[in-house]
This record gives sequence, C-alpha cells and structure tokens, in this order.
Amino acid sequence: MKVAKEDIPAEIDSPAAIAHHQPDFGDATDYGDLAAEYFSLKQGTDITGLLEGLENDHCQSPHWGYVISGELTVTYTDGSEEVDEGGDMYYWPPGHTVRAERDTDVVMFSPQHEHGEVIDHMRNKMEESA
Repeated sequence: MKVAKEDIPAEIDSPAAIAHHQPDFGDATDYGDLAAEYFSLKQGTDITGLLEGLENDHCQSPHWGYVISGELTVTYTDGSEEVDEGGDMYYWPPGHTVRAERDTDVVMFSPQHEHGEVIDHMRNKMEESA
C-alpha cells in the first residue's frame, strides 16, 4: 500500500503547520521492537535473487516508510506490483521483493527481529556469490 502526501487527509491545516494523518496504515501488533533503516539503492538493483530460500522467495517482514527520492517497483507474492516514488509513504506487508527503477533513497521502519533475519539471509547470499 502506498499513498502520496497530497492524498493523505490534513487533520490540522493552519498557516503555521499542516499535519497529514493516514489511519489504518498496517498493523504492528504482534511484532516487538522496530528498527529504523535508511536504504540507498542504485538504479537496477533488484533484491529478488537475494531472497531465494526464504518463504516464497520473498521478504517476510513488513515495512513502513517513505521514499525520499527515486522509484521502486514492489512485487508481491500474488504477482501484483506497485510503483513507489519520491514523496510516497508506503506499507509493504510480508511477501514482497523490490527493484530500483532509478537511484533511490528510502527510510523504513521494520520489526527488528524479522527484518534482521532477512538481512542476515541476504548478506549470506552476497557472501556466497562473492
């Protein structure tokens, strides 16, 4: 799920401040600590191969975040895709992979344990192919 800033309802709109608020933007109920992450991806980066061996060969951690700049294509296990661009907030449920269509910077918040396992898996795959 992605949403552009201009599509988020403004709950406060005054000359001094505008606060956009998007309710129901994913559920973190059964996850423990969250990690804050900043990713910089070069155009053409596709993490699909690094996820091979995980359930459905997709990342199984949810993520909430913001695309600072660039463009990502997110593909889900059902084959659906969405394009997240600079200025979009996003929620990616478990079961996704990501490809950078342009140089891209993103900030994301992820369950520390679940995404830590995915990052360890990806790091191991990178070491195997080195």
